[in-house]
Amino acid sequence: MTKTTLIVCLILSCWACSEKKEDMTLQSPDGQLTLDVKLEEGNAYYHLSRNGQEVLEWSRLGLVMDKGDFFEGLALKEVTDKRSVEEHYALVHGKKREIDYYAHEKVFTFGNAKDEKMAIAFRLSDDGLAFQYQFDGESKAAYTIEEEKTTYNFPESAKAWMQPIAEVNTGWESSNPSYEEEYQMGVLVGTVSPIPSGWVYPALFESHDTWVLVSEAGLGSDYCATRLHAESPEGEYAVTFPSDEEAFPGGPAKPTSTLPWKSPWRILAVGTLGTVVESTLGTDLAKPQIAMSTDFIEPGQAAWSWALGKDQSITYDIQKEHIDFAAKMNYEHCLIDVNWDTTIGDDKIAELVAYAAEKGVSVHLWYNSAGSWNTTPYHPRNKLVEDEGRRKEFQRIKEMGVAGVKIDFFGGDGQSMIGYYHAILQDAAAVGLMVNFHGTTLPRGWQRTYPHLMTMESVKGFEMITFEQAFADRVAAHCAVLPFTRNVFDPMDFTPMSLDEIPNIDRKTSKAFELALTVIYESGIQHLAESPEGTAKQPEEIIEYLQHLPKTWQDTRFIDGYPGEFVVLARKGPEGWYVAGINGSDEDKNIPLDLSFAASSSKWLLITDTDDLSSFNVREVVANDMDEVKLSANKGFVLFQMK
Repeated sequence: MTKTTLIVCLILSCWACSEKKEDMTLQSPDGQLTLDVKLEEGNAYYHLSRNGQEVLEWSRLGLVMDKGDFFEGLALKEVTDKRSVEEHYALVHGKKREIDYYAHEKVFTFGNAKDEKMAIAFRLSDDGLAFQYQFDGESKAAYTIEEEKTTYNFPESAKAWMQPIAEVNTGWESSNPSYEEEYQMGVLVGTVSPIPSGWVYPALFESHDTWVLVSEAGLGSDYCATRLHAESPEGEYAVTFPSDEEAFPGGPAKPTSTLPWKSPWRILAVGTLGTVVESTLGTDLAKPQIAMSTDFIEPGQAAWSWALGKDQSITYDIQKEHIDFAAKMNYEHCLIDVNWDTTIGDDKIAELVAYAAEKGVSVHLWYNSAGSWNTTPYHPRNKLVEDEGRRKEFQRIKEMGVAGVKIDFFGGDGQSMIGYYHAILQDAAAVGLMVNFHGTTLPRGWQRTYPHLMTMESVKGFEMITFEQAFADRVAAHCAVLPFTRNVFDPMDFTPMSLDEIPNIDRKTSKAFELALTVIYESGIQHLAESPEGTAKQPEEIIEYLQHLPKTWQDTRFIDGYPGEFVVLARKGPEGWYVAGINGSDEDKNIPLDLSFAASSSKWLLITDTDDLSSFNVREVVANDMDEVKLSANKGFVLFQMK
C-alpha cells in the first residue's frame, strides 16, 4: 500500500467514524439538550448533557425476558434518521389547557445473541428526555420481563428529593403501599432508601444548576408500575419492579404480554427549576384520550365532611348540610365518604342525590377497592372486584344520579393491579362516572387518556395532619416540596385548606398559607377540607374568593421557589391570573415578583395574614407596584386579578 493510499484510507475511516458518532447523537429542538448513545462490549448506554454540562453519566439500557436477554451481548442493527415529532392536544383539566409538544426522535434497534430485535425510541424536547422499549412482530405466546436494566446515573455530587415507598401489606390494616411517605429532601445521591422497597416517582435531582425530574408515562395494562431501587451506588439509580405480592389475585406482577409490545415511556424533565415545574412531559407521553364522551365531566371544587369530621360525619343530616354548603359556596361537588351504605343506606342516598341535583351539586360516593389485598373495615367492599359486578354497580348508581366515585385502598403496582385501574376507568367511562383514586399508585398521565379521572391521592395529604401532631409540625416543608415533585405531571388530591381549627391538632401553618394551597395544588376536583362552620367564621372577602375559584386552569407559570423551602406559582383561570406562594422554611423571605406575563395596569387583590395570624389582610394593589412580596415562615399569600 502506498503512502497516499494509506492517507486516503485513514481519511475515509475517520469520516465514517464521525458519521457513526453523529448517528448516535440527538439534540433537542433548541439545541440545549444532547443525547449520546453507545454500545460497549455488548451493552447499550445513554448519556445526557445540557449546554455542554453533563447531566447523566453513561447510564444502562436493556431488559431481560424469560425468553431472551436484551441486556448483554447486544449488537447495533439500525439507527433511524432524526424525525420531528409535533403534537397538539387539549386537556379537560390540568396545569395547562392547550399543549404543544415538539421533539426530535431517533430509534435505535439492537439485536441479541439470538438475533431477536429490541428497539429503543428516544425523544428530546426542549424540556426533557423520553425513551421507550419497543418489540415488534406478533406472537401468541406471552413473554415476561424478569428485569428492566434501565439506570439513571447521576454525578456523585448531585442532590435528590425523593419519597420512599412502603413495604406491601404493611401499615394500617395492610393498606400499603400507597405513595404516602414523606420526602427525603436534598440528600446526596447514593443515599439508601429508609424502606427497602425503594423510591417512587417522581424523583427530583439537582446537579450543577440543572434539575431533573424522573418519572414514567403511558403506562398501560400490559406493564407494571416501576420504581427506583432502594440502593443507588455512586449515584446510579436502577429501575426495579414491584413485589410479587402487589398483583391482583390470580394475575401477574411482572410485565407479561404477547407481541407487539411497548414499555411505558421513561421521562426526565430537564432544565431550570422553572422548566421542570412547567413541564408537560407527563401528559405529552401519555396515551391519547380513549374514544368517549366528555360531556359528563365537570372539574371544580368539592365539599367533603370526612376530612375533619371523620367516620361519624357520614350521616344523612350532616351530608345534607354539606350539600347546602357546597351550593352556597358554588362548589360543584359533594363527596360522601366511607360506610354510607349502612350509615345512610341506598334509599336515603338516593334522596340526597336528588336533593343535591336541585341545588346544582353533584354527589360522589366512596368505595373500597378490595378484594383480598387489605383488611380495612370500611365499606362498600367487594362491589368492584369482578367485572360484571362492577359494571352493574356503576350502572345502578349512575341511574340514581351519582356523578362519580372515590375508590380507595389499592394493592400495589403489579401489572395485573394496574390492569384493575384501567378496567375501572374504562367501565366508568362507559356509563359516565368521574373517578378519584385514593390509597393508590401515581397517575402517570392517565388523566389525558381518561379525562374523567379527576384526581388521585398518591401523597401524604391533609388527613395525615389530623392524625399526628408531629406531622402537623413538619407539614409546611412537605407542602413546599410537592409542587416540584408529586404535582408536576399529575393531579393530586391533597385535600387542602384548614382555615379554622383541626380537632386535637395545633396547626402550624397560617391561614394565608392554607388559602394559597387552593392555587398551588392542581387537582381536577379539589376536595376542600374546611367545614361549613369553619368557613362561616372567615371574612366575607375570603368566602367570596372561595366562591369564585376557577374550575380549571388554562396555564401555569413558575415564579420562584426551592424544593421544600418555598414556592410561588401563577395559574391562569378563565377570567385572569392567580398568584400564590407559601414559605415552608423557618426563615422569612422577600420574593421578587415578575408579573410581566399579565396586564401591567390591571388591579389585583392581595390576601395575606394579619400580624397576629388571627385573620387576613385583604387589599387592592396594582401589578406594576408589586415588585416583591414578603413571605414569613409558615405563611403564604394569594394575589389575583380583579374583574
